[in-house]
Amino acid sequence: MAAAIEEALKAEAIGEVPIGAVIVRNGEIIGRGYNLRETDLDSTAHAEMIAIREASRNIEAWRLLDCTLYVTLEPCPMCAGAIVQSRVKRVVYGTHDPKAGCAGTLMNLLQEPRFNHEAELTSGVMQEECASLLTTFFRRLRRKKE
Repeated sequence: MAAAIEEALKAEAIGEVPIGAVIVRNGEIIGRGYNLRETDLDSTAHAEMIAIREASRNIEAWRLLDCTLYVTLEPCPMCAGAIVQSRVKRVVYGTHDPKAGCAGTLMNLLQEPRFNHEAELTSGVMQEECASLLTTFFRRLRRKKE
């Protein structure tokens, strides 16, 4: 999770919402990503999506079997769908997302038995650090607007 937090800090440094993700296979990071929605003007440029694309390129396969995705914020519906489609074995996330969380908060798309793949799920890893990144960022943003 520490590596995902490092990615989130890269997003924060360029004014993006600080969300980061890494994908690990056999103890090695094969994909990294951080939020780039505002920078790329792309609603799909979420940390998980970028990490999935990079990991797939690195292993030259769309199936990310035996991989673990670490992400600082609970995946949204789009990212949860991409995780299922890419067959990520396990997802570990830092803090819950009460507005869009689809790994248990609003619904659990990662473990929906009607899909052809279910991911193992661990939540709350380094939760305080992950939540603090977001809280601090949005507080700063609100102050700028005042």
